[in-house]
Amino acid sequence: MNKSILEVDFPIGEVRSLFPALNRTYNTNQVAYFDGPGGSQVALPVIQAMTNYMTRGGANLHGVFQSSIETEEIIANARRAIADLLGAKAEEVAFGANMTTLAFAIARALGRGWKQGDEIVVTEIDHRANVDPWRVVAEELGMTVRWIKVNKEELALDTSDLHAIITEKTKLVAIGLASNGIGTINDVGKIAAVAKQVGALVAVDAVHAVPHIPIDRDHLGADILLCSAYKFFGPHVGIAVIRSELFEQLNTYRLAPAPSYFPDKLETGTQNHEGIAGIEAAVQFMASLGHGDNRRARILSGIERIEAYENSLANKMRKEMATINGLKLFQAGPAIRKTPTISFQIDGRSPREVCQLMADKYGIFIADGDFYATTLANMLGIQADGGWIRAGLAPYNTKEEVDRFLLALVELT
Repeated sequence: MNKSILEVDFPIGEVRSLFPALNRTYNTNQVAYFDGPGGSQVALPVIQAMTNYMTRGGANLHGVFQSSIETEEIIANARRAIADLLGAKAEEVAFGANMTTLAFAIARALGRGWKQGDEIVVTEIDHRANVDPWRVVAEELGMTVRWIKVNKEELALDTSDLHAIITEKTKLVAIGLASNGIGTINDVGKIAAVAKQVGALVAVDAVHAVPHIPIDRDHLGADILLCSAYKFFGPHVGIAVIRSELFEQLNTYRLAPAPSYFPDKLETGTQNHEGIAGIEAAVQFMASLGHGDNRRARILSGIERIEAYENSLANKMRKEMATINGLKLFQAGPAIRKTPTISFQIDGRSPREVCQLMADKYGIFIADGDFYATTLANMLGIQADGGWIRAGLAPYNTKEEVDRFLLALVELT
């Protein structure tokens, strides 16, 4: 049951005190950040952890001196934090520049075991970072690329003919857990179950989902789970979680002297150590909002609390936006679970114009474009108009900011 904002117990004042960026003003207005789907603001403990690492002295790995030893400890702690966040093992966690770069590296490695006539499956709703790495390798090898289509009426994946799409020839199925374009949360478990019946691997893009919903890697049925810390209040670090049996066999491209064991064999070159230093603090922020006997339990509880609060705001936004003349919402129906990401267009105004006016006149930061969900955007025919206008919520947003956003929309229509 959806709760109203007043019914949700959430320490919004305490949360906001942890995000220094919220103090910013623009054109005399207090800035309201509704651009979380493109990257959240960074929590103060994360900033402090990164600054502390650089202030005390960074180092590369495998040295006998203290700063090198501390760097290895920081990386190990970050792996454990991500394992607790996603329901995996610490040794299954690898870091990289971003999700896209990691996906390309994993795809190239998997492609060494694929051949002409094999197949992969991708979806029409996904960000292209969970389409093109697999597609490019498949096409280079002469493989077939199949698509799980979007039901245009429901704005959700059509899973009615999965057994015709996922076959004995399928090597990998790539699915986004949630759409960064319109917020639809996909039934990954259902699709993964069909993939497992034919022995296919399952790669899940959880970049958009991680800050909004609790995640259990095994419950999803994911062999590869990808996300990025800058979407959940942390630094720009990409994250890949690969099931250990697969990771051990993965024949990655690497330098000859580089480690051949996992997860290190996927982490080419020197990593962003100062960024990795902030990851544990980002996870701990979410855990601090929950309760339980261990960190995993506190994380799940904390994110459930975030989800309830964000949805209370999003429900208000969707309900009132639906009454604004000239405003068109792009969203799945009420029965379909969604992240607090709301995409729309306004008659007579380009998305870029709306975003500019919202920033300049009201201090509200929202984004426009296709957000690399280009297959979905092309299907819905929004590209000619400049794409979507996208407003996304984070746990530091308030009812007052939502009210200001809604009032601004009314004035612009």
